[in-house]
Amino acid sequence: MTNKEIKDRINQLKKEKDAVILAHYYVDGEIQSVADYVGDSYALSKLAKSVGQQTIVFCGVSFMGESAKILNPDKKVVMPDTKADCPMAHMVSAEAIEKVRKCHEDVAVVCYVNSTAEIKAHADVCVTSSNALKIVRALPNKKIFFIPDNNLGRYIAAQVPEKEFIFNDGYCPIHKEIAKEDVLKARIAHPEAEVLTHPECVMDVLGISDYIGSTSEIIDYATKSEKKEFIICTETGVFYELEMKNPEKKFYQVMPDQICPGMKKNTLENLLKVLETLEGTVDMPEQLRLQAKAPLEKMLELAK
Repeated sequence: MTNKEIKDRINQLKKEKDAVILAHYYVDGEIQSVADYVGDSYALSKLAKSVGQQTIVFCGVSFMGESAKILNPDKKVVMPDTKADCPMAHMVSAEAIEKVRKCHEDVAVVCYVNSTAEIKAHADVCVTSSNALKIVRALPNKKIFFIPDNNLGRYIAAQVPEKEFIFNDGYCPIHKEIAKEDVLKARIAHPEAEVLTHPECVMDVLGISDYIGSTSEIIDYATKSEKKEFIICTETGVFYELEMKNPEKKFYQVMPDQICPGMKKNTLENLLKVLETLEGTVDMPEQLRLQAKAPLEKMLELAK
């Protein structure tokens, strides 16, 4: 089948199966083109609660499918590839969280949504890159254990000096590899371009950026900006939306391998297959779901 034939069949099956396709900005542009909603993790977390369809097809990585299921227990949640995963989601343990709780009174465990359901279940509140600052400021606690991402945690901590942060050493392998020297080389190659950076990048890179924001915030900034050229410090899947919204503007990578292998496990072929079979379901024990639901719902409440 050609890509067009696959897309036509996908669109037909969505209606037949009462399914909605949610896709993260980091999946391949071909998938974004057939998705009903494309967004970052925060937008998709909210959407998962409001869609009317009984089947959610989540094109992303495993923690995203889990979050959708946690918030929608009565709906069927399937993923094109259940092995699509985020390494950062596994870079903290429940044991490490409980150890910090024992050593620090009145600590709030603030958990980035890029984490497993088990880890969410041990947290007080979840956050995304777009709402972390707002939520940390809203918490009454003076001590914050920020998990699992060290880089986002340090970026938030720098803006909330009145609170004491305990950091975990997790990270996104893709964002961590974007180095200051490479960004400086890109600036020399594209002197008219602004540098737009995701806060999962290291502090050295954040320090020389013109704008720091979540994936959706980077897209909004570039779209509203009068500038015509941008160096993008995040996963290359975002280029699809950037170029769709801004065909007259130019977007440059810092390095050729800004690619998340987990996100790229989502393909048109396995999206079609999961719509045909409705296999690849996301399930978890009810007790775990309820425990993980509380910090996610607290996030949605505090981020209003």
